[in-house]
Amino acid sequence: MKKISTLLLILLLLCLTSLPAAAENQPALLTEYWTQDSAAAESLNAYLRAVTDEASPDYIPVPDRVAVFDLDGTLMCETCPFCFEYMVFADYALNSGSGTITGEVRAVAQEILDAAGGEKPSNMSTRQAAAAAIAYRGMTMQELAEMVRTFKESEATGFSGLKRGDAYYKPMLELFDALLENGFTVYIVTATERNIVREVIRGTLNVPPSHVIGTEYGYTAVSQGDTADTDYTFQPSDQIVFDGSYAGENAKTSKVDAIVREIGQQPVLAFGNSSGDLAMAIYTISNNPYRSAAYMVVADDVEREYGSADGADDKKASYESMGIGVISMRDDFGTIYGDGVQKTEIIQAVQETEKKEAPETAEPFSEQEETSAQDSVQYVLYLGTNDKDTNRPVFTQAEAMEKAREVLIKRFGGYTIQEARGGWIDDDGVECQEYTLVIYLSDTTEEQVHDAANELISIFHQSSVLIQANPTRTEFYTAK
Repeated sequence: MKKISTLLLILLLLCLTSLPAAAENQPALLTEYWTQDSAAAESLNAYLRAVTDEASPDYIPVPDRVAVFDLDGTLMCETCPFCFEYMVFADYALNSGSGTITGEVRAVAQEILDAAGGEKPSNMSTRQAAAAAIAYRGMTMQELAEMVRTFKESEATGFSGLKRGDAYYKPMLELFDALLENGFTVYIVTATERNIVREVIRGTLNVPPSHVIGTEYGYTAVSQGDTADTDYTFQPSDQIVFDGSYAGENAKTSKVDAIVREIGQQPVLAFGNSSGDLAMAIYTISNNPYRSAAYMVVADDVEREYGSADGADDKKASYESMGIGVISMRDDFGTIYGDGVQKTEIIQAVQETEKKEAPETAEPFSEQEETSAQDSVQYVLYLGTNDKDTNRPVFTQAEAMEKAREVLIKRFGGYTIQEARGGWIDDDGVECQEYTLVIYLSDTTEEQVHDAANELISIFHQSSVLIQANPTRTEFYTAK
């Protein structure tokens, strides 16, 4: 009898000892901020259970658990009224009084505010980035961080009880943290400038600055002048500042390139919300040696957010046909921003914001120029980048953008560039493709444009540059 009691005691101790170990093996799951019947949460929880269970055929070793997230519209609000990057740029460009704010930079900033409550202006992503690169020229990383910190404390337009720096989707934050708790290495892969993102996420997303991959503006040392990086040695008295250049947006397949270059391994999870994230999602789930998944956040909530139900079902069906999961803000989010946050009507930002008197800029305008339209000429240059003799690209796309920027900044102090693709049939009947830069110049003369064109023709080894001189009527409008 004593022997049996001893055995029972031993078995009981073994059972009790095993309980904490079993609990420790349970993955962190999504519960708090998702709807009770959320299909997305159920799918994600099933995935987490499978890939963290060593007995599962879908088990993924910790070093290979890599997840990538877009930022705006995926983790945080981009409808107040646009993404954080647009709004902090517009505020700085119109209110800072910096000498780097050219007329064209101000025009882009004002266009953003004028569109508040409506559709995002055409090609704004590239135009805003190019303008911001100029606006921040000469700014240190510390100065940029302080600008972002201040703006994070401002009230989010279109919501009550919400600061811009707190405008994160609560369910997605829970997901982000759950991945970290389950041994995932997480990266932010975004089209927003990476130093801005590093400060935006500080205190909210627990990842190091090196895990932020985004659009890049060029840098230089303050004492470097025109000396190339490869020929200049950083000095103890130097600081790194923005140099006014912009290498192109980190979107679509550029995100895949960046993952290959900076992470060096294929993610097993990807999260996005727009066409700019599709390439990253498809890359993640294609030919992956591990069980992988990608999800797109669909902004279909019109009650708590500024989403749209129109076309949402078609968008979801399209994603699902590509093997991409859907996270519906309407159906999957139990809350979006948490208690105490209410959606309010977005009013035109130029009407609802207490604007300061227009500051002087590097190119000051008279009162008449600011309040009335002026007849002028806008010059549009179409610059091909294939060598005129070999019909092969002279530079990479990033190099071509930088070479053109150097000429335009030097000669005009500001510019707008759009990227385009040209095509034609050559004499041998072969279809040719050419990466083309479309350059917009205002407030200049035909002679100055021709001088710049001569330099561009030489640098890019072109036969010619197509120039259009379009009569236009321009107005820098200030709200009354």
